[in-house]
Amino acid sequence: MTILTNKADKVDRLAQLTQSTESVSGSSLWREAFRRMRSSKMAIIGAAIIAAFVLVAVVGPMLAPHGATAQNWRSEVFPNQGKFVGMRGENWFGLDHLGRDMFSRWLVGARQTLLVGVVSMLIGLVVGALVGVLSGAAATLGGKAGQRVDTVIMRFTDIMLSLPSLLLAVSIAAVLGQSLTTVMIAVGVVQIPIFARLLRGSMLVQGGADYVLAAKAVGIRRKRIVLTQILPNSLSPVIVQATLSLATAIIEAAALSYLGLGNPDPAVPEWGVMLSQAQRFFDNEPMMAAYPAIGIIITALGFTLLGEAMREALDPKLRG
Repeated sequence: MTILTNKADKVDRLAQLTQSTESVSGSSLWREAFRRMRSSKMAIIGAAIIAAFVLVAVVGPMLAPHGATAQNWRSEVFPNQGKFVGMRGENWFGLDHLGRDMFSRWLVGARQTLLVGVVSMLIGLVVGALVGVLSGAAATLGGKAGQRVDTVIMRFTDIMLSLPSLLLAVSIAAVLGQSLTTVMIAVGVVQIPIFARLLRGSMLVQGGADYVLAAKAVGIRRKRIVLTQILPNSLSPVIVQATLSLATAIIEAAALSYLGLGNPDPAVPEWGVMLSQAQRFFDNEPMMAAYPAIGIIITALGFTLLGEAMREALDPKLRG
């Protein structure tokens, strides 16, 4: 119950970002938020970290000095004897246990990490938004029958929220089998109830706004009210949550890969896989684990900082 309460409270508080948008148009709301974010150090730092990460993920593999899977220096490392090659001129991050260039693998792994995080977030966002729109529309304009539909959907959502997210992701990945696609699906499914409850709560806030009551009074169809009035004004907290979910998705995807549920080909670099491979040699070469771990932590920090800055910029309590 504590897990469910904490998660639900966080989502419901985020949904309240729309509570005063009936007096502010969507475009002016975002202009004001962008103005606030430009003067926010947290937003600037988060955006800079994300920009650097995306740049590395996009162009990094093309700039990698060596092949990410090439064991060019296999004869120079002896992992069974605890002998590794550290940082040097031609290998900026040193060599791993198979004589592969760690810097090249780190650059290529950034793209895999970004891919997993974005796809996972999109799965949760799209499916969760569909569920949230259905539930929110039913609760707002569906009458008694709609409220029953909303109750059923929300109880199922609460059940999913009551489960620890990583445990649920591990269970799904274990059932589906080891693959990169499995990781994306597992992490994405965990995000669905969050987006569903968030959008539904935001639509409930908007459902009592004056413009909705006016639209009902002039006889506009319910479907049109939902799609053209309520839904567009309910998306602000969803966008904030999408940014925050990217940080969560990257961490959880790395955790699944670390547990051996990710890409079955260990030669394909991905930060979670690299971290898992480095575990055996941590005592002798801790930097093998440090590089991917630092990448995961800093990237997640960047998305978290930007998401929190967006939340504060859109918070009605802070808008003057």
